[in-house]
Amino acid sequence: MTARDQAPDAPERRALRRTVVIVAAINLAYFGVEVVVALAIGSVALLADSVDFLEDTAVNLLIALALGWSLAARARVGRALAIVILLPAIAVIVQLVLKVGDPEAPAALPLMLAAGGAALVNLVCALLLARIRTAGGSMVGAAWLAARNDVVINLAIIAMGVVTLWIGTGWPDIVLGALIIVLNGRAALEVWRLAGEESLAARALAGEDLDDD
Repeated sequence: MTARDQAPDAPERRALRRTVVIVAAINLAYFGVEVVVALAIGSVALLADSVDFLEDTAVNLLIALALGWSLAARARVGRALAIVILLPAIAVIVQLVLKVGDPEAPAALPLMLAAGGAALVNLVCALLLARIRTAGGSMVGAAWLAARNDVVINLAIIAMGVVTLWIGTGWPDIVLGALIIVLNGRAALEVWRLAGEESLAARALAGEDLDDD
C-alpha cells in the first residue's frame, strides 16, 4: 500500500498542516498587496490574479482542516477544491465583460513589479508544496497545481505589461484574462481526476466491486 492509499500518520499530518498553513498565510498577505495595486492601475488580469491568491488561501486552509480524514472524505474535499479553483475564472469573466467595453491600458510598470513579486511568492509556495504533495493526496495536489499555474500566470502578466507599453491599449489585459480562465479550468479538471482516483482507492479498500460502475 502506498502513501497515497491511506491517510498520513500523526507526525506527517502535523508537518503537512504546518506547511499548508504557512502557504495560506503567504497567499493572504500577497492578496492584499496585489488587489491594491490592481485597483489603483485598473488591470483586470492583475485583479484576477489577486482573487487567485485569495482562492489559494482558502484551498490551503481547507487542506489544514481536512488532513487526517479518511481517504473517501479526502476525495470529496479534493472534488470540492476542484470547484473552488474555478472561482477566479468567474471573476475574470465579469471583468472581461467590463474591460471589453472600455479597453483602457493599465499602468505597465507597477503591473510588472506586482506580477514579479507574485511570481516569486507563488514559486516559493509551489516549492513548499512540492515536498509534501505526494503524501497529501488530491488535496495538496490541488494547492500545488494552483501555485504552479499561478507562476505561469504571473510571468504572462509581466509579458503583457511589456506588450502594453508597446501598443498602448488594454486588449492584452483582456486576452490574458481568457488565458487565466483556461489555466484554472485545466487545474480544476486535474484535481477532479486525482480526487476520482482516491475515491476509487477508498472503495477498493472497503471491498466494493468497482465493476458495477
